[in-house]
Amino acid sequence: MGLLSRRTFTVAAAAALAGPVATGDSVAGPVIGGTPGPPGPPGRPRASAELRGMWLTTVLNRDWPSRAGLSPDRQRAELVGHLDTAVRRRLNAVIFQVRPAADALWPSAYEPWSQYLTGVQGRDPGWDPLGTAVTEAHARGLELHAWFNPYRIATHTDPGRLAANHPARTHPGWVVRYGGKMYYNPGLPAVRTFVQDAMLDAVRKYPVDAVHWDDYFYPYPVAGQAFDDGAAYAAHGAGFPDRAAWRRDNIDRLVREMGARVRQIRPATRFGISPFGVWRNAASDPHGSDTRAGVETYDDLHADTRKWVRERWIDYICPQVYWNLGFAAADYAKLVPWWAAVTKNTGVRLYVGEALYKAGDPAQPAAWQDPAELSRHLTFARTYPQVGGHVFFSAKGVGSDPLGAMTRVVADHYRQPATSVR
Repeated sequence: MGLLSRRTFTVAAAAALAGPVATGDSVAGPVIGGTPGPPGPPGRPRASAELRGMWLTTVLNRDWPSRAGLSPDRQRAELVGHLDTAVRRRLNAVIFQVRPAADALWPSAYEPWSQYLTGVQGRDPGWDPLGTAVTEAHARGLELHAWFNPYRIATHTDPGRLAANHPARTHPGWVVRYGGKMYYNPGLPAVRTFVQDAMLDAVRKYPVDAVHWDDYFYPYPVAGQAFDDGAAYAAHGAGFPDRAAWRRDNIDRLVREMGARVRQIRPATRFGISPFGVWRNAASDPHGSDTRAGVETYDDLHADTRKWVRERWIDYICPQVYWNLGFAAADYAKLVPWWAAVTKNTGVRLYVGEALYKAGDPAQPAAWQDPAELSRHLTFARTYPQVGGHVFFSAKGVGSDPLGAMTRVVADHYRQPATSVR
């Protein structure tokens, strides 16, 4: 994240799209799609009502806490304020970032406290943010999805800036420096086991409603740089036609194993992933979408998101369809039907990630200067029975309501209080 939020990478990826791109309760809520679809992965609850969610980001203090070093009471008050905003906007789920960078927003047995709480990685903030979030969300009728980043270690390349007991310091061979950042090497089996254990520590301790990953697997490409995993490939890549296939298998294993372990530890907890919105362009693969994206998750992030749905390794997928209706290189009106077709008859729920942060941004295309753009997205998506809801990036915008876009969504689509998606 180059000290940028995860969506900044998505914005950068959008800039790489082919062609010129501008820079710069009582009452039940509506059910998307009518009758529930087929059962999802074995042992998992089947969602029925629409999901109305927001991402609550902690990296770089983007949404919460407003700055590092606030008192526990102030941090707690701000967190509860975001939950109250979700209720006021008639949402029913909050996706809370609790492991932004190989750290933790709970007392973890594996990794240090996040620097975004106190300003110093490893320093105890004096309270338990994740435990509080779960309790307070459930008290308000909200689901709490715990959002983890599997591989990112830091937005810099200096291990000396990490907490003294950080696993990246005790296991330097696990670390790859790339693009001015540090990552755990996905090609090492020991890393794959460790990052799962670190995330599952939270699942064991708290009744989170879902485990959630975003779009970071292998990092987004950086021009002129190579991700240095040659030694790992030499040691573990036998039997694969090329390094790209081996990398995809590494991520496939992570997803498959994590889903199975979540199911074993806490069967009622779902496992969802929110990838970049384009799996592959049709020009690269006839099964791909009618898009001309400069980033394709299959090829560039080594994330075969379509396979994860078809194999039912996950319970829901929430692609970041962060483009407006009619956007030439990646049209919302083409990507939503594509994802609907991918998820059809799989039992994997489809939620659409929405770019609330673009509303009113002068650097964005003209469509985003219209407060009705997001509302039109929900109207369009409603015609596809597979779409089970929407998630908005991010909590700050849900509260501040740029351009009145969120108010318009609520007025047009969320007139009744939300019900649980279970």
